[in-house]
Amino acid sequence: MNVLIVGSGGREHALAWRLAKSPSRPKVFVAPGNAGTAREHDLENVALSDPAALADFAEQQRIQLTVVGPEAPLAGGIVNLFRDRGLRIFGPTREAAQLESSKDFAKRFMARHQIPTARFATFADRAAAHAHVEAHGAPIVIKADGLAAGKGVVVAMDQASAHAALDRILPPVPTSDAPDAGAPARVVIEEYLEGEEASFIVMVDGKNVLALASSQDHKRIGDGDSGPNTGGMGAYSPAPVVTPEVHARTMREIILPTVRGMATEGIPYTGFLYAGLMIAPDGSVKTVEFNCRLGDPETQPIMMRLKSDLLELLEHAVSGRLDRIEASWDRRVALGIVLAAANYPDTPRLGDEISGLPKGSEDSHVFHAGTRESEGRILTAGGRVLCVTTLGDNIRLAQKRAYSLIDGIRFAGMQYRRDIGHRALGR
Repeated sequence: MNVLIVGSGGREHALAWRLAKSPSRPKVFVAPGNAGTAREHDLENVALSDPAALADFAEQQRIQLTVVGPEAPLAGGIVNLFRDRGLRIFGPTREAAQLESSKDFAKRFMARHQIPTARFATFADRAAAHAHVEAHGAPIVIKADGLAAGKGVVVAMDQASAHAALDRILPPVPTSDAPDAGAPARVVIEEYLEGEEASFIVMVDGKNVLALASSQDHKRIGDGDSGPNTGGMGAYSPAPVVTPEVHARTMREIILPTVRGMATEGIPYTGFLYAGLMIAPDGSVKTVEFNCRLGDPETQPIMMRLKSDLLELLEHAVSGRLDRIEASWDRRVALGIVLAAANYPDTPRLGDEISGLPKGSEDSHVFHAGTRESEGRILTAGGRVLCVTTLGDNIRLAQKRAYSLIDGIRFAGMQYRRDIGHRALGR
């Protein structure tokens, strides 16, 4: 069986790596992939990223299943294109991907279907947005409406930070609604929620849902959750904060109403669905955001723990049979630590040589994200460069093993957090 993974990050490396371990021994292509996928003996990179070219490739190579990793091609309609050409693909359509590509769409959808989330207001007018902040004070949350690679959110603890975020996102004068002007810039301003965040990811076949293992991300660049938001500096699975009670409540109050609501509105949802949760001390749960794909770096520890055949799970998903299968998980904890380039998350420096990469083992793997190969050398090619991922009998052992591996890896300007897993250690 030929399988195609679309994307070039750590999430896609982890997906392809796990798929290649299927007992069916599929041929796994990654488009465009990275230096890590290029060096895996059972994966093959394809230098393509244009959706039409990918569809042509899928036809030529008789690809029986395509899985889309990143959000941009989903928002651009790659699933619509593949389906129009009779190609099997797992992911949401352009219309369904609005749950991620438009924060305003997602918030209004949640309001229509009584899905718990923070109170919000949407603005395209800078003056009106500033007035809203003045009226409601801080802390307050500012979100760019469109896709922002996980970095379009500002949790403003004071009004000055909120006003600065608005000035950065919104133009002084609202953009024109003329057809050739593009969509106007907008922000969603939300109330600040207290609690602990977690990632809740499921597979959806349009009607049925299969929950994956829980996980917890570390968004901010610095130790102690300090500094600006990033795409994610590390993650672990399972997340102790997602108790059985929280899991059941999330399925009942958020996931299932979302899947039913999308179907009711004529936009049936298929693909991975990620609900960012805010879990209050009393166990109540609210939706921080939706993503229409697997999280990154959450995918890396989740794939390390998955014992089921991923290809079989995906086959059930694209066939509308997720109600007939369950996923099994390694009882151990998986933890992944992101190594980022110099100057990330602002303007990451590219082209630094990476050395000291360890070989993978049964309980560890280094997943590549922003890397490329040149004349036999592996160079940095993005903000988040690697994700060092390990298994351990508990969070402390997984953490110790991951940091031990990091000690041998080198590239100029390498930065990483030294407290990944701190919330779990404190429980």
